[in-house]
Amino acid sequence: MIRLNVNGSVREVEAEPDTPLLWVIREQVGLTGTKYGCGIAQCGACTVHIDGQAVRSCAMPVSSVEPGQKIVTIEGLSPDRSHPVQKAWAALDVPQCGFCQSGMIMAAAALLAQKPKPSEAEIRQEITNICRCGTYNRVLAGITLAAEGGETGRG
Repeated sequence: MIRLNVNGSVREVEAEPDTPLLWVIREQVGLTGTKYGCGIAQCGACTVHIDGQAVRSCAMPVSSVEPGQKIVTIEGLSPDRSHPVQKAWAALDVPQCGFCQSGMIMAAAALLAQKPKPSEAEIRQEITNICRCGTYNRVLAGITLAAEGGETGRG
């Protein structure tokens, strides 16, 4: 048995030590907001927070999560979708198909927690998630809006 703190709840799961954290979150814990995209930590659809850091869970063995570390998934970011990034995403209609967006939101939230007012260059450097629909300009606008504390883009 492996003990994980996911979204503030300690869960005991049964999994092989080399099972990717993504599959434990989705299959054992039952939280399916974190998505499988590439399986090699390139696209970012599987991004979760571990102790506030954005990590790609598809290539991270569950055994590498240290006891006491706190995992936050998209479901735990804000139960009522009131996180500034989620509000900005909704206000600007950032997603197109939406598949990659939970990972994008988690990466953006981690960036803003570490750097509340990032420049455009810093956003472009730090947000390396891949969106096959190409909504990068709206992602940039959403992160900028969230950093400004706005909800509508009108100030």
